Amino acid sequence: MRRVVVIGAGPAGLTAAAAAAEAGATVTLLERNERPARKLMITGKGRCNVTNNTAALEELIANVPVNGRFLFSAFSRWMPTDTMEFFERCGVPLKVERGRRVFPVSDTTADIVDALVKNARQFGVGILRSRATKLWIEDGRLSGVTAEDGAVHPADAVIIASGGVSYPQTGSTGDGYRLARQAGHTVIPPKPSLIPLECHEGFCAQLTGLSLRNAALDVVDADTGRTVYRDFGELLFTHFGVSGPMALSASAHLRDMQPERYRLELNLKPALSPEQLDARLLRDFAANAGRNFLHALDGLLPKAMVPVIAKLSGIPPGLRTNQVTREQRQGLAALLQRFPMTVTGFRPIEEAIVTSGGVNVAEVRPGTMESKRLPGLYFAGEVLDVDAYTGGYNLQIAFSTGRLAGLEAAKSSSQNK
Repeated sequence: MRRVVVIGAGPAGLTAAAAAAEAGATVTLLERNERPARKLMITGKGRCNVTNNTAALEELIANVPVNGRFLFSAFSRWMPTDTMEFFERCGVPLKVERGRRVFPVSDTTADIVDALVKNARQFGVGILRSRATKLWIEDGRLSGVTAEDGAVHPADAVIIASGGVSYPQTGSTGDGYRLARQAGHTVIPPKPSLIPLECHEGFCAQLTGLSLRNAALDVVDADTGRTVYRDFGELLFTHFGVSGPMALSASAHLRDMQPERYRLELNLKPALSPEQLDARLLRDFAANAGRNFLHALDGLLPKAMVPVIAKLSGIPPGLRTNQVTREQRQGLAALLQRFPMTVTGFRPIEEAIVTSGGVNVAEVRPGTMESKRLPGLYFAGEVLDVDAYTGGYNLQIAFSTGRLAGLEAAKSSSQNK
């Protein structure tokens, strides 16, 4: 019976361990934290966007901007429909929200974690609290893993699924990269992906905590004037800039970040054409005749945004609505539909939802997730140099690569040839 050691009890590791055990291997899962899947517990604001409900393989790959084609085999063998069916079978009903994002009906990440852990245990996976520090390699062959406490775990195959370097308090401290280098792998330097953006404008701090739920966003490259990303949805103002789904998604498109290279343009009234917005302002001004123009904005904007918009518009706050000129009104309308912010950089990599970079996929067999450098060594999840946009795609990568690595690691060496 094949002995498989899996390093890391995140979504990729738990999936890999269960798949290997299901295929008949004896599986030991090493996790440095007291509880499995700590990082998963903070995914999607604690709701856990488990996958994206797309049935098209090419569309799935298109949402993985870094090395998406590498995942063709993994995705082909375990699609989002498989992920959804798995959790439904585990007694976790799911729902599909905007953008085909899939969440548990309970909006509770713990239900997802519990299902993954229970599934692994049902197949006989032994989960040990232990930190793997070194691969045990004898005469060029992988023989197991040495742990921090000195314990040696013999293995015919080892799966590294220990994540990247984001949120190190959850255990993602780059252990997998060190183990991969020991096996002779190249590690692409990690950098943040799906990360909040820092902005130059001071009004962001003034708007901290404000969430815009139905705004449109354009991200413009100031060097070329080209719009590099467009989105519609939710944006959250913070003391340093912006976060929320749109900001995180936008960050994945800013591949060559330089201070003030990128400009965010928010359309606060995307449902209205410029002509319709001008007519709306005229109506609101008429309804507030004799009052200062700030009162005309109360029904148009969140309260916190009114003084910010008023200041940026250049219209004196005490000016009466019937004194606002046509040019001032049109300038105000343009501001509402092109609200500007200047990106100065990413937040620290430790705050990234996922990291870009990792084990060079050119050194990994895409059909098996096995190392080309060291037979018997496999990789799954974020430790690989793949990352996707928001919307459940990154967790789908974890499930698909984990499943494939687990099944292949459970095969005999002759079967893997």
